[in-house]
Formats: sequence, structure tokens, C-alpha cells
Amino acid sequence: MLVFRTIRSPQLCRHMRKGRDIVVVNETISQARNISSDAQEKSARSPAPASRTRRRYVSKLYQNFGKLQPEDLGVCKSYKLMLYNEIIGACYPGAFHLLPLGQRAMEKLVRIIDQEMEAVGGQKISMPTLAPDTLWKASGRWESTGKELFSLHDRHENQFCLGPTHEELITSLVASHSPVSFQQLPQLLYQITRKFRDEMSPKHGLLRGREFEMKDMYTFDTNEETAMETYHTVCDAYSNVFDRIRVPYEKVRGSTGNIGGSLSHEFHYVAEAGEDRLLLCLRCGLQVNQEMAEGTSQEDLCQGSREHCQLTESKGIEVGHCFYLGTKYSSVFNATYTDDAENIRPIHMGCFGLGVTRILQAAIEVLSKERQLRWPSSIAPYQVCIIPQKEGYQADLYFRLAEELSDQLSGMPNMAGEVVIDDRTKFTIGRRIYEASRIGYPFVIALGKKALADPCQLEVINTATEETQFLSREQLMDLMSTVVTV
Repeated sequence: MLVFRTIRSPQLCRHMRKGRDIVVVNETISQARNISSDAQEKSARSPAPASRTRRRYVSKLYQNFGKLQPEDLGVCKSYKLMLYNEIIGACYPGAFHLLPLGQRAMEKLVRIIDQEMEAVGGQKISMPTLAPDTLWKASGRWESTGKELFSLHDRHENQFCLGPTHEELITSLVASHSPVSFQQLPQLLYQITRKFRDEMSPKHGLLRGREFEMKDMYTFDTNEETAMETYHTVCDAYSNVFDRIRVPYEKVRGSTGNIGGSLSHEFHYVAEAGEDRLLLCLRCGLQVNQEMAEGTSQEDLCQGSREHCQLTESKGIEVGHCFYLGTKYSSVFNATYTDDAENIRPIHMGCFGLGVTRILQAAIEVLSKERQLRWPSSIAPYQVCIIPQKEGYQADLYFRLAEELSDQLSGMPNMAGEVVIDDRTKFTIGRRIYEASRIGYPFVIALGKKALADPCQLEVINTATEETQFLSREQLMDLMSTVVTV
């Protein structure tokens, strides 16, 4: 490789056509390599300073801090908090903009889901949003779903629906390759996409809307025994997802409803905003949706005697659902496989759903106070908010310290991209601490007068526990190294 230098010489230009450059060999290969090596060594010794574009500042976040929180919107607290703190923005009844903080949180939730699905052999795909009416009419769900199904015609008068679930599409896809070999099964295919349902009365924000983000998985097995093994494997993976979110949940027996099948389990967050009623017994371990217990006496429900039964009723927000479908769809669409004797048999299926945007809001509903939003730490948009002193004496030193701490924390593997600096120094520290707590950063670091003392003392507030500690920089780094992020 040769390095060239372009020169423009008045003396030489008269010997050339106007505008032509003369290119002269400037360096040899060895010289070029030496220069490159020296530059790399210098770069390693003197890392480039962090820029404002790499650091994150509250003043640049998409938020309106001047908005007043309404006393009562007649809605659940999570909806009110997400609107007020601009996690979501209302578009029209049942549809919402997911704003930058909400989008960051959802992307973290999706990463958790992807990791747990990959751990059990799930393969991610993406299917069309529009489904032809012929598939839904073949399964019988076009009529049974009724007015909740958004439908439309194209210019050729072909009819479609906006899919609330994708059993028909995925089964017809597998059927197009049928019969598959038994050696190719099981298959676990899933997607995380936008879904649609024409809710009569959309309410509570993302808990019940007309558009929502959903993860749906479809499994394909050779027989009922292996299909049930896959069913329980995916159910366990769902439990792992909720364990990592770290919000208490209940797994209960549920109805198969319009989806169909012979077995179903639901995952719920217990909250007053929930529309499902759960029956839970602390003694015998009964966990069931009340709709499964209609007309059944308490004695028949509980495995223990009535005097020892501790049956309680709670409201739940359904955030996940698992179904064993058997051959309900595969027999309709002729999704088959060949066994080891070359016999053609119907595939046994399961389907599994997670309401991604619903989980996002339901977790906030469970954890938050009336005026203070609280995130599950694992999906909080940012983990840390650093608050330097207000404008005035030595303000530049405090701000420089805030940026140094941001750079140091961001250099930790688990904290990259997790730190934001509240640079609105015209406001007091107290006001900014209040607003940081209201938005729900898991950790708030306030740089009071002790921050510039020797030894340095940093005020660290854990918003979940409301505990305050005064830590040195080394102790702060030790604490932050224990924070689990995705």
C-alpha cells in the first residue's frame, strides 16, 4: 500500500490541462506502517474525551417537566403515571405512542424474552400482519371472534383481518412444507410484533388497547406426550421471564376460550386494576381463574378440607397465556409429519403468548405509588440519574464531577448506556431529586457539598427502598457492579 499526497503547483499546472492534479508518491509501505503504529500507540495512551453526544442529559430527554399531574383521571395509577411522565402519549382511544423512555424499557423486556426463548430452542420469525379471511374461515375463528376482529378489503375486494393472533398463518406455513420428517420436530417458532383487537371499550392505557405488542410462540411436536413436554418447557421459560422481571406473579389454570385446545395456564400480576378474578388457596396450592370454577363448590375446588382451606379471591392482570392445542389447527390445514415407519400423521401444537406492552404497564401498576412511578430494575429505561449542584459557587466543579462519574459508570460492562445527568442546574437539587424519584430511576446520585470533600461522599438514593447512603467513589462503583441489566 502506498500513501499519496496531492499537490497543486503553479509551475507544473502550465504543463497540464486546467484542473488536473499531480499525484506524487509521498511515503513507502514501511513508513506508512510506522506512522499507523505510532498513531495507534498514541491513541491507546490518550483515549478520546467523552463528548456530550455520548453522555446522556436530562435536558435532551423527550419529557415535559412543566406538566402538572392531574388529581384524578378516573383511571388506574399506572396509566396516569405513564401519561404524566411521558412514557406513553395518547393518540386516539385505544392507541398510544410509545415515547423514548417507554421504548427503551420495552426493548429491554424484549431482550429478556428473546434470551429465555432462545434458551429453550425458540427460533424468531416475523409473519404478515394481514391475514386472508380464507384461513380464518377455515379454522372457524372468523365467525367466533366476532366484532373484535379488525377486517378490511383490498382494491380487488379480497378480505383480510389484522391478526390478533397467528395460529392460522403459522399452521398454513408449516403445512406448506408438510409432511415434514419426525426428525425435524419439535419446532418452536415465535415472533414479537404488533397485534390488533377492536375493543368495545378500550381503557387503562396499554392494559387494554386496540393496538398492542405481543410475543406469540407456536410449537410443533409428533404426539401428545412430547407436545406436553414442550408445553411445560415453555411454561417454565415464561416463569423465568417473570422471575427476571422481579414482580410477584401468579400462574393459574385458565380457560382455552376462542383459541381452543384442551389445556391452558395463565400468568397474572395481582392488582386492583385487573379484570380477571383469581382463586388462590394458600393451603392446598389451588390457583385457578374464577371463570374455570363457575358452578363448582369450594369443597370441590380445594384439595383439603373446608375448615383448613384458605381460599382467597384476588384481581389479576393477565400478562401471559399458554395453550395446548393438540391437532385443532393442524388437522384443518393439513400440517403433518412422517414417523419412523413413513406413516403420515397430524402435528400436535401448542401456542404461547406474552403481552409485552401489557407487562410493561402492569409491572408499573404493581410497583408504583400514586405519584411516583416505579420500574422493575431490570427494565428501567436508565439505572442512574446523577444530579450536580445548582448554578452558583463551584458549580462547574460539581458538573465536571458528574460527567466524570457518568464516564466511569458507563465504562462498566453492566452500566453502559444506563446513566443520565440532570443538567438542569437552574433548579435546586431538591426539586431534581423529587422529579428523578417521580420518574423512577432506580438510583439517584446527588452531588451535595460533601461530594467535593476529601474523602468524597456521594449521596446515593435507592428509590425502590427509599434508602439513602453516603458512599465514596469506590463504594459507589462496588454497588453499581451488582446491578443486573440486560
